[in-house]
Amino acid sequence: MQPQDLVRDHTIYACVMGSRAFGLATEASDTDRRGVFLAPTPLFWRFEKPPTHVEGPGEEQFSWELERFCELALRGNPNILECLHSPLVEHLDDTGRELLSLRRAFLSRRAYDTFTRYALGQRRKLDAGIRATGAPRWKHAMHLLRLLMSARDLLRTGELRIDVGERREPLLAVKRGEVPWAEVEAWMARLAAGTEEALRGSPLPPEPDHARVAAFLYRVRRDSARQAEPDHQVVQGVVGAGRFGQG
Repeated sequence: MQPQDLVRDHTIYACVMGSRAFGLATEASDTDRRGVFLAPTPLFWRFEKPPTHVEGPGEEQFSWELERFCELALRGNPNILECLHSPLVEHLDDTGRELLSLRRAFLSRRAYDTFTRYALGQRRKLDAGIRATGAPRWKHAMHLLRLLMSARDLLRTGELRIDVGERREPLLAVKRGEVPWAEVEAWMARLAAGTEEALRGSPLPPEPDHARVAAFLYRVRRDSARQAEPDHQVVQGVVGAGRFGQG
């Protein structure tokens, strides 16, 4: 089975991400597609394991195998958590619905560290660009502001909402370079301070619900193995017949 066959035949959840999911799309925006596929359990019984992620087959398309996706979500990876909360769902089967029902199980105060670390990395890239060219990359500045807003609101409310809503126009003004860089920096500083303050009274639990997610993954793998049992029995029968014939 080729990697792209796993995406085509075994996707359990697929959505649109990026500017379109954030409510920041313009006519020039790409359509970024993300998804989760469930590799059949028998593929893990071979020496060569199925891939943890697959690019394609479409343009701007990227998918994760379910176990890898859950691992990253439990760590509080911002891109993965936001993927779970996209308002633009394109495909969803029963297993995908159960995955989405676990969204709160992945959320915890760990988000403060992961979102902040990711934001700091993006800020360093912005600063490097300014040193190199004398001007910030305004689109990246806009997305950094959006990320900081998302982190602050998540820690304040315990809910992750990625559509910017009424903040769309102020953020697009940053993208167009209409807001002085000093004001953008001050905005970032206020959001960072608000995120730190929100952490102290956050309704989120200290850790994600590992046990609940692990039980879900175990059950899904077990059910996949049971569905493959008839094929496995046929193979065993052929092998057994060959052995008796050799005797």
